[in-house]
Parts: sequence; C-alpha cells; structure tokens
Amino acid sequence: MAMYMIGYDLNKAGKNYDGLIKRIKEISANWWHHLDSTWIIDCNLTSVAIRDALRLHIDSDDELLVVALKSEGAWAGFNAEGSNWLKQNL
Repeated sequence: MAMYMIGYDLNKAGKNYDGLIKRIKEISANWWHHLDSTWIIDCNLTSVAIRDALRLHIDSDDELLVVALKSEGAWAGFNAEGSNWLKQNL
C-alpha cells in the first residue's frame, strides 16, 4: 500500500459533492481529512487510477490533484487525533 495526498478545488458554489467524498472513503478505509480540501489515504491503487475514479464526481471546471507521499512530513496546529494519525501512517 502507498500513501497519497488528494487535494481539490471545487469551483461551483452550491453543488453537492457528497459523491466525491463517498468515493474517497470507498477507495480507502484508512484516511485522514483535517483540512477542507485535502485528504491523505492509504491505498493500493496508482495515482492515475485514484484520479480517474474521483474525476467522475467533479465538474469540468474543478481541479483535482493526487500525489504519492514518500513517508516524511511536517505539520502544525492539528489536534492530537490528526497528529497521531499522521505520525502512525506517514
């Protein structure tokens, strides 16, 4: 399994993006979501496969980024739960 960061800008105000969030959670049962438009997931898919699965749930003017993480990170300001998840999974 690999860790991926997913980031997005959803540019259509008032649109329901529940399908996108549901799909992210379906792709990985082990996920982190403490920032509005950023997720970190543990997944055995490639970044291209993740992007393709998620792009079905966004509009053509939205932006989506999927990046493989290489196990090092630094952060500030997260609660204990968020920090602990990152420490245990990155």
